[in-house]
Amino acid sequence: MTEEQTRPDAPGGPPGRRGIPRPRVRRRASPTQAEARQRLRRFGRFRPTRGQLTAALLTGLLGVALVAQARVTEEAGLEQLRETELVALLDDVTSRAQSLGEEVDQLEADRTRLLGSEGDAAAADAARERLESYQILAGTVPVQGPGITVIVDDGGSVVTQTMVLDGIQELRDAGAEAIQVGRVRVVASSYVSTDDEGEVLLDGQRLGSPYTITAVGDAHTLAGAMAIPGGFSDSLRSAGAEVTVVEADTVVIDALHEPIQPRYAQPVPSTEDP
Repeated sequence: MTEEQTRPDAPGGPPGRRGIPRPRVRRRASPTQAEARQRLRRFGRFRPTRGQLTAALLTGLLGVALVAQARVTEEAGLEQLRETELVALLDDVTSRAQSLGEEVDQLEADRTRLLGSEGDAAAADAARERLESYQILAGTVPVQGPGITVIVDDGGSVVTQTMVLDGIQELRDAGAEAIQVGRVRVVASSYVSTDDEGEVLLDGQRLGSPYTITAVGDAHTLAGAMAIPGGFSDSLRSAGAEVTVVEADTVVIDALHEPIQPRYAQPVPSTEDP
């Protein structure tokens, strides 16, 4: 048997063994530089589909609609107000601007005094005034000055803790320097609650009807804050209570707040030998 007959793919080879054809691999020619650049350009091109364009258009229309709705809502909020409400709002803004201007003038005057020849005396006066201001805020000293007195006759027990809290907050927003409700001085830590019988409490003390609220500050501004439509007075009158606001050149707030000493504020023992 010759060598040609012993190979599996040769005709006439050993019986039972068929020749297996070898696969032919066709080599693709390498792309030229121009073809490579063209392929890169195809990959870098962004071709949005019709669905993507529709989604982008709907998103843009939705954003425009939201902005338009916000503007219409804002304009409608002012247009729906009555003339008296707009006047009260304008007066409130004007009063706030005037108050801020006066505060700026006062700070500039204090700065001039501190930098002048009488700096030490001015600094002492400023420190004394600041101490008095802190004492008023803490409620540890009596206060008198222009302000208002609000009398609420609650014959049907309609006053709630929310109403009392709203009244205090409205007076604070209007620039009240000191507030007293009944015989309780209102300070930064004051809180309004109710007891088991549903009576309104201020700092744990029951407030009986008629309620008397005294506030020191600009009387006209404080009275305007009490007359805001939908505010403290309106809510009480709608519930059936009678509200009377009296402006005065001088009101007195004599209820004092006793600060509570923190538990951790213990005296430090002396380390010196007796």
